[in-house]
Amino acid sequence: MLGKLTLHIFKTLTEPRSQDGQVVGYTLPRAPLQTFEVMEQNSTAGGATEQYHGNYLSNPEVTAEPRREEEEEEEEEEEDDDEMPAERKNKKSWGQVMKELKLFWWNPETHAFMGRSGKSWGLILLFYTIFYSFLAAMFTVCMYALLMTISPYTPTYRDRVVPPGVMISPRVGGFDIAFNASDPKTWAKYTETLNAFLTPYNDVEQERKNVACTPDVYFKQDDREESAERKACQFKRSSLGNCSGIDDPSFGFSEGKPCILLKMNRIIGYLPGEGTPVTVSCEALKGDVDRFGAAEFHPYDFFNLMYYPYYGKLTHVNYTSPLVAIRFPQVTTENPLTVQCKLNGKGIKSDSMQDRFLGRITFTLQIGA
Repeated sequence: MLGKLTLHIFKTLTEPRSQDGQVVGYTLPRAPLQTFEVMEQNSTAGGATEQYHGNYLSNPEVTAEPRREEEEEEEEEEEDDDEMPAERKNKKSWGQVMKELKLFWWNPETHAFMGRSGKSWGLILLFYTIFYSFLAAMFTVCMYALLMTISPYTPTYRDRVVPPGVMISPRVGGFDIAFNASDPKTWAKYTETLNAFLTPYNDVEQERKNVACTPDVYFKQDDREESAERKACQFKRSSLGNCSGIDDPSFGFSEGKPCILLKMNRIIGYLPGEGTPVTVSCEALKGDVDRFGAAEFHPYDFFNLMYYPYYGKLTHVNYTSPLVAIRFPQVTTENPLTVQCKLNGKGIKSDSMQDRFLGRITFTLQIGA
């Protein structure tokens, strides 16, 4: 009853009226409704009151302002977070890093080592074991098939090594031979090299291992099996005369008449000269050419045919390459001489501009008193 009475009074006071007292419309106020207290006549003594709370219609402009302020604050916080460097955001402490690393190496919960379980590691090892075993087997089969087509005794292609090259001894640090005849310290290294080089040519060794052959003809042994051992012809050290080091251990260096040993490189199956011995000649190219003089050759100035062909180190076990010793007894100058020794014969090439060792050898000779 009290609530109805209060609502009636509120409507009466708020209804707009015209001048003649007629109601022209009804609108709710925008301000908050006030609370009216009405005393009921039949209430108890002391004045019990009943409060009526009307509907509160808030002003949207007033309520929007705090919300707008909150949104602006949130946007400012987000902008501050965006401006913060990524490294600073994602930066981890050393404790976190060590903890994650320890967990990576061994995870006690999942029993995983480096991110994988024991079963996973076992499968990986099994896969790679099978994979690499297959590769090794395939490589072995390919190599075996290749070796079955290649002879270990005779090269398949030999056209790039014909004609032969030439080499000399002694060769100590290069192709310059310089010494003083009166000072043994200057030529001792050359005599030591020559002695070591001629050790396999000692007469006793040659007579024990090799056979005496017929001179001036090829010593062919093609009638034997490819893997059969071939005999080698004797080349005795004593046949080198004054350049053997037997009678003169200084090889002529003490007299200023040094000896140089010349040999052809080995080529399997090669027959030099095509039936004619390959000869050797030497000449001075630069320096006091007139004081070079004539050279002496031991045992001959050619390579005897009986030492050819060569059958390879697997079958021609005791083979020793034939030598031509060159002695220079008439050199009368202390100035450096550039000397060239070359091969001459059929099938021999000694004028190649690309290979200065093909069929020839050039060295410097300087003899001091």
